Amino acid sequence: MSSRRILFLAPAQSVTRIFPQLKEAGYEVGIAENLKGASAFIRKSGPAVIFSRPQLPGYKVEDLLSVSADDSSFPPVIVFTDKGSADEAERYLGLGAQDYWLEPLVFEKVKAAVPSAPRAAVVAPVSSTLGGRTPEPQGEGSRIIGSHPAISRVLALAKQVAPSRATVLISGESGTGKEMFARFLHRNSDRADKPFVAVNCAALPEHLLESELFGHEKGSFTGAIARKLGKFELADGGTILLDEISEMDLGLQAKLLRVLQESEVDRVGGTETIKVDVRVLATTNRSLEDWVKEGKFRQDLYFRLNVIPLRLPSLRERGDDILRLANFFVDMYVRDYGLKQLDFAAEAVEWLSGYEWPGNVRELQNLMERATLLAGKGPITVAHFLLDPDSWPVFAEGEADDAEDGSAFSSGEDGGENPFSGGVIPLHEMERIMILKGLEQTSGNRTMAADLLGISVRTLRNKLNEYRSAGLEIP
Repeated sequence: MSSRRILFLAPAQSVTRIFPQLKEAGYEVGIAENLKGASAFIRKSGPAVIFSRPQLPGYKVEDLLSVSADDSSFPPVIVFTDKGSADEAERYLGLGAQDYWLEPLVFEKVKAAVPSAPRAAVVAPVSSTLGGRTPEPQGEGSRIIGSHPAISRVLALAKQVAPSRATVLISGESGTGKEMFARFLHRNSDRADKPFVAVNCAALPEHLLESELFGHEKGSFTGAIARKLGKFELADGGTILLDEISEMDLGLQAKLLRVLQESEVDRVGGTETIKVDVRVLATTNRSLEDWVKEGKFRQDLYFRLNVIPLRLPSLRERGDDILRLANFFVDMYVRDYGLKQLDFAAEAVEWLSGYEWPGNVRELQNLMERATLLAGKGPITVAHFLLDPDSWPVFAEGEADDAEDGSAFSSGEDGGENPFSGGVIPLHEMERIMILKGLEQTSGNRTMAADLLGISVRTLRNKLNEYRSAGLEIP
């Protein structure tokens, strides 16, 4: 399952308005107008979320919800309709729908309902969602990898404060693993068997975020056709993560402060005050102290959140952990894709150790997935990182054909020479080989191949059209 894949079970015109925005944001979007097409997409692509109309010719969403109820790993289903009713909303929510929306679809709301990252920034897959309760990762994927003192100190403090109910502010650059540490705190607390709800504060405008956090009553605003519980209520007894808290509007910050002080929430449009027992964790990639000075963040809220500060080090501060994580990710992807064990060439080790890693662990993970897919029999070299077209590997003329079946990315086992040591072929030919290799490794999926190659889908499509015009057979 990928958190960048979305399936819409609806007429195409329902999605037309937001489709360009979704594609521009890097989502892989599937649209099916019948159950057969939807089943094929679910089976092959594993969407993170399914958005479905209540019914289509030969299909009712109840069928999908019944499958979801029997399979805990099934993607969440959000029902949307152009003509809704409170009774219909209550019925679908009772059958297991994650939410019930009225059209037209709004890009920001769709984006907020989709997990923000397919894999956790520190080590492995973790989903961050704006909706409902999220399952805790188990096994190897939930371990925090690293032994450098910079991360060991943070981990030791996290272990010490995890059993408490103290509010924790987790700061660090994007991609350092803030959500993973939040889940670690929850998993090692006495609330581990209770809900963990993650809310992306940057994903929605103020009026929508307030409703998501605190809930709303029927009729409280246009489109509020039924009562909706807020995330604080859904997290009652457990933990709520306020991701990117610095992006919250000042007006909403005041309301959040009251929740932290009084442990109670007021639904939008409601008259009843609801008591909640929730441990609050927050993350930020900014300096909240500076934002307080600039008047962009409330000082009193900052003090409430910063009871226990955890600052995560950047990857470039973690020394040998870079190679530990690189090997961890390669081993993980080797298993995921059913490949043979891979090692790093000396030049790759040197490059990994010397790179600055502006995207931190998230960037490292993406790079290792790309290298794992392109390395063939190995070893992984710098060329497999596809850092720049000018640094792509070159082949002897007689070796170009081998490259197309993947053997040109290998060395040693079959007694052949290393193709990277040979002569030169034109760069455009090397480009074609790499593009075809990317398509092969992603089973022809254009979006995934473009991501793997580090180019836009539009660029990939234009290249494929060029190859077809030249008479080449393109899958």
